[in-house]
Amino acid sequence: MILLTPDLRFALRANAISRRAAARDGQPEPDPVPVVKLFNPLGVATWLATELDEDDDTLFGLADLGFGCPELGYFSLSEIASLRLPFGLGIERDIGFSTTVRLSVWADTARRVGSILQAQAIIRRIESAPVLEIPTDPDGGKGG
Repeated sequence: MILLTPDLRFALRANAISRRAAARDGQPEPDPVPVVKLFNPLGVATWLATELDEDDDTLFGLADLGFGCPELGYFSLSEIASLRLPFGLGIERDIGFSTTVRLSVWADTARRVGSILQAQAIIRRIESAPVLEIPTDPDGGKGG
């Protein structure tokens, strides 16, 4: 499986460029949504990536190796891609993954519950909850 398509690489690189530009300009660091989810199909190891460095190998995001302490940091795409699992399997990309929730929320939730997978269940419920609309006053506050 191709872990990163050209479109994913483009989005990851764009986030890295935005972060560097913000740092250069003294702006607050961006908090993008994760672009890609990689996972061990036989275990709990999971990675959510938001950035890809210029070297085309170093990803930034949330890493969870299954020890109960997900953490933000850098990880190597080539090392992840080279992992060989039983039955001829390797690390896979969740092709159905998409989210509207920023990485900082994923990280906070995953740390609180101990894993990205448990955080995903919580975040999915939040994302699928109906948005409550505040009723409007048909008289525009004129008491009619």
